[in-house]
Amino acid sequence: MNDETRDDPRDETHDEGTPLRGLWRQGLEVFVDNRLALVGVGIFLLLAAFSFLGPLFHDSDQVHTDLASVYLSPGTAGHPLGTDGVGYDQLGRLMLGGQTSIVVGLAAGLLATVVGTVWGAIAGFAGGWVDAVMMRVVDAMMSIPALFLFMLMAAIVTPTVPMLIVIIGAFAWLGPARLVRGEALTLRTREYVLAMRGMGGTGGRAVRRHIIPNAIGTVIVNATFQIADAILYVAYLSFLGLGVPPPAANWGGMLSDGLSDTFSGHWWLLYPPGIAIILIVLAFNFIGDGLRDVFEVRLRRR
Repeated sequence: MNDETRDDPRDETHDEGTPLRGLWRQGLEVFVDNRLALVGVGIFLLLAAFSFLGPLFHDSDQVHTDLASVYLSPGTAGHPLGTDGVGYDQLGRLMLGGQTSIVVGLAAGLLATVVGTVWGAIAGFAGGWVDAVMMRVVDAMMSIPALFLFMLMAAIVTPTVPMLIVIIGAFAWLGPARLVRGEALTLRTREYVLAMRGMGGTGGRAVRRHIIPNAIGTVIVNATFQIADAILYVAYLSFLGLGVPPPAANWGGMLSDGLSDTFSGHWWLLYPPGIAIILIVLAFNFIGDGLRDVFEVRLRRR
């Protein structure tokens, strides 16, 4: 078997006699060796448990305002993190905002990754005028600042949770598309792809069975960064007043509301959502770094 054929990870696995389970175990060992990646996983699990399981233990009314309980300081009975300007419990608000931020971030990041992967794989494999046209679309959209596009779309349509997912996912796929396209340009000339085409295999089969599976490392690592970026985009839009309308909440909207109140001494309305945004973005970046080590061939062969 020549060197070109051995570049296929699956061929390499069979030739070296390493079972698939051994590769998974080796990848897990590499991931565990990255302490920051473990810290990232721990932070994400804690924030997810806080947001989705927390309301089971700390019940609060996040629909009706209570003007008799505005701006209560942290530590007040029933309000560990105090209340905001309309009487909402800040701890319960933080949990509710976490649900929106995490759901939109995960869904939009995964949507962008899927769309970008398919687009880039088709463009890179097809080549020629198809690649030129598809990538000029990507280049044209990337020339416009993403935040401007998000603000424009959010101003045109009502920013509900599903709509935020669509808006962010509709423009965040450009980066993954360029990455996967680069991988596809390399993979389409491999012998196993040429052999499959020579036996009558279709282009769609080549993309599904060879291009995308062999670019999966790049795709998975990029997905973690896409999720982190999507969470930041949600925060940006909400900070500018284009997030989900009340009584729904997210950390970016809470940060925006707390910014004006903090000058009045109500610091507890600003720092908790800000810290939560920083922590979850760092968590996904740490996880992405760990996954990059897992899919790095040099480290998996050590």
